[in-house]
Amino acid sequence: MQPEFCAPQVSPTQQGPTQVSPTKQYVKTNVSNTEVKHIHPSHTTNVNKHMTTHKHYFPHTESVVNDIKEQHVMCGKPHHPCPPQGPCGC
Repeated sequence: MQPEFCAPQVSPTQQGPTQVSPTKQYVKTNVSNTEVKHIHPSHTTNVNKHMTTHKHYFPHTESVVNDIKEQHVMCGKPHHPCPPQGPCGC
C-alpha cells in the first residue's frame, strides 16, 4: 500500500540574526618628497703638533617590502535563472 502525502505545513518566516562581514581593510599609499640638508661641520685642532682625528661612521640598514599584485578576470557572467523584478531589479 502506498503512503498518502499530506500538503506541507509552512511556518511563518522567522528572522535570524543579522550577519555582518568583517570590515575590509584598505591601504592607500601617498608619497610626498622632502629634502633634508645634513650639515657635518668639522674642526681640526693642532696643539704642539698633536692632531686629533674625529672619525664619523654612518651605519645604514635596509628592509624589504614584497608588494604582490593579484587580479581576478571575469570571463563571462554568472548564470541568473530569474529575471529582475521591477525597475530597481529587486
